[in-house]
Amino acid sequence: MFRKLVTVLLVALVINVTGVRLAYAESKEEKQARFAEKIKVNVLKLGTGESTRVRVKLRDKAKLEGFISDSGAETFTVTNRKTGVATTVAYQDVKSVQGNNLSTGAKIAIGIGIAAAIIFIILWYTTGPGSD
Repeated sequence: MFRKLVTVLLVALVINVTGVRLAYAESKEEKQARFAEKIKVNVLKLGTGESTRVRVKLRDKAKLEGFISDSGAETFTVTNRKTGVATTVAYQDVKSVQGNNLSTGAKIAIGIGIAAAIIFIILWYTTGPGSD
């Protein structure tokens, strides 16, 4: 009886392990396409204009710095601040994108934090020790 139970458990384990691996098996092109889509979403989140400073690392180990001057369906353009040279890059050629931009929510949170700190300092100074 114990052998049958162990055999059934081993068969279930083998089926589970092979089934999971089959579900996650995908081609290299599919992985690259999915990654390129993530890069595209990230670039579109950053937006365009001189305030969108980025550092881009390409698959061929090249590095670009500047701002995103244009973004399209298949490519985006990085313009170097110092030289003014614009480089068009395909999303599929990108290894990583790092933006130095803060979202609107982050800017609001920083502003609220600074205002709260100022109010706290004023209240502490006016009602704290030595204000008598």
